[in-house]
Amino acid sequence: MLSGRDIICISSIDWDAHWQIHHQIASSLVAGGNRVLFVENTGVRAPGVRDFSRMRQRVANWWRSTKGFREVSPGLYVYSPLFAPFPYSSIARWFNRTVMFRGLMRWMAAASFRRPVVWTFLPTPTAQDLIAAVDPSAVVYYCADDFAATSPGARRVSQSEAVMFRRADLVFVTSERLRQKAAQVSSAVHAFPAGVDFGKFEAVRQSANSLPADLATLPRPVAGYIGALHLWLDQDLMARVSEQLPDVTFAFVGPEQVDVTRLTARPNVRLFGARPHDQVPAYVKGFDVALVPYLRSDFTDSVYPVKLNEYLAMGVPVVATDLPEIRRFNERHGDVLEVAGNADEFVDRVRLAVADRHPDRASRRVAVARENSWSARLEEMSTLVESAIRTRAANERGWEHRFRRLYARTQRRTIEILVSLLLVYLLLFQTPLTWWLAEPLKLDAPPQKADVIAVFAGGVGESGEAGGGYQERTKHAVDLYRAGFAPRIIFSSGFVFAFREAELMKALAIANGVPERAIVLEEHASNTHENVRFVTQLMAKAGWRSALLVSSPYHMRRALLAWRAADPSTTVVPAPVPQSQFYTHGRGANLAQIRGIIQEYAALAYYWYKGWV
Repeated sequence: MLSGRDIICISSIDWDAHWQIHHQIASSLVAGGNRVLFVENTGVRAPGVRDFSRMRQRVANWWRSTKGFREVSPGLYVYSPLFAPFPYSSIARWFNRTVMFRGLMRWMAAASFRRPVVWTFLPTPTAQDLIAAVDPSAVVYYCADDFAATSPGARRVSQSEAVMFRRADLVFVTSERLRQKAAQVSSAVHAFPAGVDFGKFEAVRQSANSLPADLATLPRPVAGYIGALHLWLDQDLMARVSEQLPDVTFAFVGPEQVDVTRLTARPNVRLFGARPHDQVPAYVKGFDVALVPYLRSDFTDSVYPVKLNEYLAMGVPVVATDLPEIRRFNERHGDVLEVAGNADEFVDRVRLAVADRHPDRASRRVAVARENSWSARLEEMSTLVESAIRTRAANERGWEHRFRRLYARTQRRTIEILVSLLLVYLLLFQTPLTWWLAEPLKLDAPPQKADVIAVFAGGVGESGEAGGGYQERTKHAVDLYRAGFAPRIIFSSGFVFAFREAELMKALAIANGVPERAIVLEEHASNTHENVRFVTQLMAKAGWRSALLVSSPYHMRRALLAWRAADPSTTVVPAPVPQSQFYTHGRGANLAQIRGIIQEYAALAYYWYKGWV
């Protein structure tokens, strides 16, 4: 048995999902004296609406852990990564390499996880990037599902799976169809169908413990199913069979993943929902006959049902639909299963199985399960993995190989950094991204009659240069005054460079036809908070209750929020400068504009912290 190794298991399901091969492999490897990091599913397709609950659960898992990592039992760690869930996107892969993998590498360094064996259930580009990042001592691809047949969105996995078949040191498969597919590319393919934790089931089978209370009360006989109620479960078949066998109770133990109204409509069908895997043996023990009622499809043609040997370990007769792996199992083990090609045959097989009480046949089923135990499977797997580790180590021996590997890794990281910088440059300077991000800062409204036009001057403003922006703000205020929207203007600025900014604005307005009596100066404010405070004091003293607020376009939200926080009774209408010279732009932004937008968001956050907005 493999022992004393660090192992990364790249799973195609989450740890909290119902018990499957992934959990069994990880737990068994830990029991054998290894440390295992179980990386939760990163997907084989882009997410859809139906994945929202799973994505929400992922965020919850990350939140309740330490940066996504948690120890669920001694030696067994689970990583719930936050990642870009687009496994075939080059941008998403870049993001995952620079963000998700960085966290993984830090954890590995903290946990002294070095040269791990990678045992992956996923063949996606994201999984392959992860493998390259951790510098594995060996790579095992356990091909347990035909991902390309699961959904149209997953068909793109075929190309990357071919690469995984070729690059993995070992390829384990669960069915003959998957073996044939892998063997077209790899010469290191080995068939290891799902096994059974025989000791756990044997202990329950031989015990005198009573059945689960909810199962024990059901009318007998009971035909039971263990596993997820998914889209490959033939509900139409089960509805017809349960209708023709009204004296049989049909029990389904597992999470509901699809609409199951066809089952719940039957009076002799009971749904138990998900149960912990430790309780599964007790439920199977309570079945008079166990069921594998799967639809025939491209996907199920490559499926070896995990529950098969669990049923047999309890000595329970099994009735299954006519799947290729079911037929192959019967050929290897002497027709130990009852196989049905249609609903009528399924009914007949259930009747025969319910009547089957012969102890020799029950013993035969248990013996077959013992042959297919996980302990036997893992002994064979471990021998192959240890050999693969030695082979890779021999090929890597010598300073030349180590130097080339180190050089290649450094080169890859350098390229990733350069590509990252180029991508950031293109996004910021050659696309509208900056302006899209800045859009929430802008506020505007049609001008309307008001008591005053309040102008918040810029000081050094966004440009960082004295006088930046005061002229265009003064010009816009003059235009509003001439249009008759207000009888007076307040210029607010305490900034002084060579001259007082407020005085300059007043002189500029007078030069453009605004009478001096219509101008009020506020010459003490040094920031937006003080602009609001001093202007509202002036307005309250004069009895003015409405204002048109003139300032920079991207300063307007902070200014308006600050005003409403300080004096919510005043009517304030945002009237930003329509054409700001500083913010004039084409498709992208320049460095000064980006700095200005960042400073405005930072100032907004600071004002929120101070309670000024």
